[in-house]
Formats: sequence, C-alpha cells, structure tokens
Amino acid sequence: MLWIIIFLVVAGFLAGLMQSVAGLASLVSYPALLIVGVPPVIANVTNTTALIFSGIGSLISSSKELKGHCKRLSFFIALSLIGSLGGSYLLLHLPSASFEKVVPFFIFGAGILLLPSSRKKRLVSGSELRQERDLQSPLKLIASSICIILVGGYTGYFGAAGGVLFLAILSAITDEEFHIVNAMKNVITFAGNLTATCIFIFKSHIAWHYVIPMGVGLLAGGYVGPVIVRHVNIHLLRTLIAFAAFGLALYLLVEAY
Repeated sequence: MLWIIIFLVVAGFLAGLMQSVAGLASLVSYPALLIVGVPPVIANVTNTTALIFSGIGSLISSSKELKGHCKRLSFFIALSLIGSLGGSYLLLHLPSASFEKVVPFFIFGAGILLLPSSRKKRLVSGSELRQERDLQSPLKLIASSICIILVGGYTGYFGAAGGVLFLAILSAITDEEFHIVNAMKNVITFAGNLTATCIFIFKSHIAWHYVIPMGVGLLAGGYVGPVIVRHVNIHLLRTLIAFAAFGLALYLLVEAY
C-alpha cells in the first residue's frame, strides 16, 4: 500500500504541473488511477475530484495574474459550469464500455489541438487591437460563449486536455499575455471540477483513499506550475506534452479495442 501512496503523490505532482501549465493533468492522473486498479468510470470520477487540489494550488500561486480580471472571469466560469453540469450527467448515464472506447480519441484530439495552440499565441500577440474589436462583436461573443459551454461539458464528462481548449478560446477573445490567460484557464477548470465533484458525491462512487495522496501531489504541482510558466519557453513544453498525448492515446486505443 505504501508504494501506491508514493506513486500517486508523484503522479499527482506531475499531473498538477501539467494541469497548471497546459491543462493536461488527466494524461498522467487518469492512467495512474487505472494502474493501481481503479475501474475506468470510477477512475474518471476520482480523478475529477482530485484535480480540485491542483486548482487550489494554482489559485494561490496565480493571485498576481488574476488581479483585476474577476468580472470577466466570473462570466467565463458561469458559462463553463453550465456545460460542466451537462457533461457530468452524461458521464453518469453512459455505459462504461462506451466510455473506455471514446477516451483515446479525446486524448488524441487534445494533442492535435495543443500543437497549433502554441503557434497561435505568436500570431495573436501581434494583433491585440483586432482582438479587442472582435471581443466587442456580438457574433464573436455568442460563438465564444457557446464554445466555452461545450468545453465545459467536455470537462465535466472526461476533461483530458480540456484546459488546452480553454486556452485556445481565451487566447482568441482576450488580449492578455499567456501567463494571465493560463491563470484564468486554471480557475475555470477548477470551478468545473468542483461542480462536477459535488454531483459525483451524491450520484456516483469516489475512491477517496486515492484522492488524498494524489491530491497532495496535485496541490504542490498546481502551485509550482504557474511559477514555471513565468520563466520557461512554454511553446516547447506544450509541444512535448502534445507528443506524449499521442503516445498515451495510442496505448489506450490498443487497450480499448
């Protein structure tokens, strides 16, 4: 049992880093729970619950980046929670077999989306004025709101790389630097995970004895991640994570089929 605790703490720390940097915690935390013998759907529910700790760590560490963005961030959170409620409902009512078969495609898609997202910010950073006009466009606002709701639904259902999708959307509708957009993404995913967990507590089974050790690692990793974002080449890091996502997707695809 001791090795399981150590394994989950380490996996949680790595997952917390990946969550707070690129929104890819579930590429580590979800497989880690499968490795220790947790069934797929319960592993997903337990993973969502544990990710709350990563959100707490990121919130504490990102207070500087979040200052002055509460009003706009609250609007984004409200939209994502609408989707998260729907995604959580789907998770609880779809059969386990279908869940196992669809997960590899989610992860593979996340890897694809991660690659262009790192290039996108270079283009976006040189067109801040155009972004500001787009943000004021009613059509753009409606489209981006729908996207946030849909990604919130995906986060409530499974959530692997959901943070990457939020990064892409927020980069398109704001003119903020990456470290600020990343901090906003961390808050939105935290709110979604917290809402989904509240539902799972009453509607599903959570393996709490695995949540605690993984949560310790996630808390530490979530705190360290925003600090790293301020100092490293984030584009290279996210590209490396994308290729890791492809490898994991291929592995889970073989296992499922």
